[in-house]
Amino acid sequence: MSRPSIALIADPTSSEGCREYLAEAVELLTGAPPVRVDSRHFATGGSGRGVPDGGRLRLQVPEERLDFVPDVVLLYEIPPHRRRDLAAFQELLRIHDVVTLGTGPDAWRTATEKNLTVARFQRDGVAQMETVVLSDPSAGEAAEAFERLGGDTWARPVVGTGGDDTFHITTGPRLAEATAYYAEHGTDWMLSRDAGNVTADGMRHQFRVFVLGGRVVHAREHLQPEHDTPCNTCRGATPVHIDPRDLPARLGELAVAATASVGLPFAGVDLAIENGGVVFEVNVQPAFVDGAVEREKVAVPYVQAHLDAFELAGGGPSRGLTASA
Repeated sequence: MSRPSIALIADPTSSEGCREYLAEAVELLTGAPPVRVDSRHFATGGSGRGVPDGGRLRLQVPEERLDFVPDVVLLYEIPPHRRRDLAAFQELLRIHDVVTLGTGPDAWRTATEKNLTVARFQRDGVAQMETVVLSDPSAGEAAEAFERLGGDTWARPVVGTGGDDTFHITTGPRLAEATAYYAEHGTDWMLSRDAGNVTADGMRHQFRVFVLGGRVVHAREHLQPEHDTPCNTCRGATPVHIDPRDLPARLGELAVAATASVGLPFAGVDLAIENGGVVFEVNVQPAFVDGAVEREKVAVPYVQAHLDAFELAGGGPSRGLTASA
């Protein structure tokens, strides 16, 4: 049987580079590169078309001279602020039973809009730091929330990426600065009690746990020397890879529960071990770091899961390697 046709649909404006890891994983597993497609063609107002074709879905982008029927779609590396515009395309994939993982617009939205994540965690009993959601608050409203949360807090936008537009707030002037910043940008934001996730030598630290199909496939700890800066690798944190067997059991359980709570089959969960273990957020499309390490540990299992789903759907035997290869 011929190898499956795999479409890698991503946003080329992203600087994360996840699409390169995934393309390498596809070629490693199938012996052929994926068909690359700019996701913006299938966003609201884009020129891409999905056309029924004998019970399947044909994707067409006239200006790119693309016209093909994919067996598998990898939809990845979509910046948070662009995800809503792909909701109709996600529904099109679902209606035509296209083999893909994690493309449900409701789950994407719940994980992307962090106020919805907070509410979902409260509903499902997923441990998190106390958080207040704010929408154009007055100075008094912001101050009341700040005091209620203990005067040591983190502010972040409801929709953001990479730790951008995030403030560590321990003083009134810093709170006023953050309040004015979010008001100027017209964005809702959240204020959360600090988790106290600082090592004995003064390093901020948190964990990124990758969950696929209800199990932990990889993890890493992030160490940030700048006390007031988020623990994102793109903001200077150093990643230390952890074998899932060496991850504290509580963190693995929390990561799996958080992923299930928002409704995703795959995610990268940020959490801290302090306070008995608390989740910060669930990343719909977590970035990969360190080249071959996370290509093997995360990208390859992620692509293999798509190939397994294709086989399960009756597409024929998967030509991929095992997820642990």
